[in-house]
Amino acid sequence: MITETAKGIYINGKWTSTENNKTFDIVNPATNEKIAEVPYGSGRDMKLAIEAADKAFTTWSQYTARERSSYLYKAYQLMLDRKEELASILTQEQGKPLSESRGEIDFAASFLLWFAEEANRSYGEVIPASKKNKRLMVVPQPVGVVGAITPWNFPSAMVTRKVAPALAAGCTVVLKPAEQTPLSAIEIVKIFNEVGLPEGVLNIVTGDPQSIGKEMMDNNIVRHVTFTGSTKVGKHLMKESANTVKKLSLELGGHAPLIVFEDANIDLAVDQAIASKYRNAGQTCICTNRIFVHSNIEELFLEKLENKVKQMKIGNGTEEGTEIGPLINEEALRKVKTQVGDAIEKGADLRTGGETWEGPGGYFYKPTILANVSHSMSIMSEETFGPVVPIVSFTDDKEVVKEANNTNYGLAAFLFTTNIERAISTMEKLEYGIVGINDVFPGTAEAPFGGIKESGMGKEGSHEGLKEFLEMKYVSLSLSE
Repeated sequence: MITETAKGIYINGKWTSTENNKTFDIVNPATNEKIAEVPYGSGRDMKLAIEAADKAFTTWSQYTARERSSYLYKAYQLMLDRKEELASILTQEQGKPLSESRGEIDFAASFLLWFAEEANRSYGEVIPASKKNKRLMVVPQPVGVVGAITPWNFPSAMVTRKVAPALAAGCTVVLKPAEQTPLSAIEIVKIFNEVGLPEGVLNIVTGDPQSIGKEMMDNNIVRHVTFTGSTKVGKHLMKESANTVKKLSLELGGHAPLIVFEDANIDLAVDQAIASKYRNAGQTCICTNRIFVHSNIEELFLEKLENKVKQMKIGNGTEEGTEIGPLINEEALRKVKTQVGDAIEKGADLRTGGETWEGPGGYFYKPTILANVSHSMSIMSEETFGPVVPIVSFTDDKEVVKEANNTNYGLAAFLFTTNIERAISTMEKLEYGIVGINDVFPGTAEAPFGGIKESGMGKEGSHEGLKEFLEMKYVSLSLSE
């Protein structure tokens, strides 16, 4: 057990409890054991946090870019100093292997570093006027109070990817982490507290997602909401934002295709497919959900993939060498079982896996490969958050691109080929916000991350990520002479 009662509500520079002193349990998905209690906050707590952020915005927005960046630099260093501790907490509450948690802490810290630097590159514009006595300027200014809602699958990295650019831009933040994994977010808030971030600039409220989210969306003080999560919830937030005309950044679901062309490096494609699909037990928004393999190399690809997947170690993420951890909860496990069952019933060939793993009591599912998959199966149309790979054979380049685009999602797509013309041509035709060519790890702090279609709007990371938290004020100055 990490702690009996973790700090969970931080408002105006002070840790506090809820009015009714309610708490909720945090459970390790690998063991189904309680590891902590966290305050069960409500909309009232979020209202207090918003008011604190609003008050702090008056002064924080006037800090120089260098002053704001100094806090991000300090938080970056402290996060790296505490990597082992933070990784341990992450694994206990989320389930992923420790090796992956360490990687996530490095990834999370990279956003603090990048936006510490990017804070100093928030440039305006001078526009050449058509009239001699006019001077036209565009001045970037922080949008105001930002509401950040983060997911459970990357509970550290998704916090810094939102908080860092908001703070760099001069905004103040109210943070609502996923109720399954609030401990990582709490630790990050502690870090900012320790580096001396002014009161009210960053606030966190854990607890009831409905009432907290409603207050965030209804309160007209909040001018921007940034959310990572399901497309269903993202659509709901879009509707709720209409009443106060909030600005939204949405990073939603995905259904990533991975295309292996006949001329691909098969060993590379196999290794990358495994890294993409089975990382975090398949619980990532850009992980491979459908693999299209050219018919001439399908059996060789399947043979190599199956041999490696069968050797993967499943278990508690705290155990050295674990490659596949648990799913986040029973509901997630049930959905994966339903999708696999539907595919097998409709004629899919189960090459390996296809069943739960009786481990230390958590929500484990064996890494699974399905061949002979057809479009009548739900796994080909629904996002799969689990360690399951459906394989589809193809013969024609144009047809496979059409099939890859046959989804309402448009977050990420991957392709493997040694032909540069094919790579560029296919990339241009894929209807996705992110395309990886011989690469399944496109995420990096310095590049824009985001989808199209029903996978969201806006970008995170890069200079585009900073722009999300800025308003462009146009200034027209008329001179007397």
